[in-house]
Amino acid sequence: MTDIICCTTKSGNSLPDKQFWKERWETADTSWDMGHASPPIEEYMRQYTNKDARILIPGCGNAYEAQFLVDNGFTNISVLDYAEPAAEALRERFKDHDEITVLCEDFFEHHGTYDLIIEQTFFCSLPPLMRKDYVQKSAELLAENGKIIGVMFDRNFEKGPPFGGSRGEYQFLFKARFNIKTMETCTNSIAPRQGSEIFVIFQKKPTTN
Repeated sequence: MTDIICCTTKSGNSLPDKQFWKERWETADTSWDMGHASPPIEEYMRQYTNKDARILIPGCGNAYEAQFLVDNGFTNISVLDYAEPAAEALRERFKDHDEITVLCEDFFEHHGTYDLIIEQTFFCSLPPLMRKDYVQKSAELLAENGKIIGVMFDRNFEKGPPFGGSRGEYQFLFKARFNIKTMETCTNSIAPRQGSEIFVIFQKKPTTN
């Protein structure tokens, strides 16, 4: 049976507007939801050979990527969302999947060790002032040589969430803790996002004493 873990946010650096996200789920106001896994992520994970890799998907929403991973033989997937309605729905949906652990908690208070963090809509939901904290927390959660992979926006929005960004910003933010392996325009984004998404691979730098 799928696990679900719920905890109360304690950190002063927690995700903002928990009630906002709860209400978005309760009213089905989830315009970011594509209804399926992100094609660029699917393409990358099809060639990822370690099926037992410890994988975290933060801000997972409906977690279509998790279903894709299970369908393709991956065995150790944690999906994390701050909104309780989302987590409850995932618990029910994945109740027969031992490969998936559902976490209802604040990403910035989460503890664990992962080989891969899959980024799909979570980073862009964070106010820009929290992005340095995202980089730091991701580095803490990843094992040596672990990676962040996924999609980020290469465009600006008048307001958010989502909050936009640029390659230059991402290069500046991540370079202290990660080697920038890939930042390329996605060629297989869904139609509304064509030309506005980049696929990223950030590999954690070795820890120095």
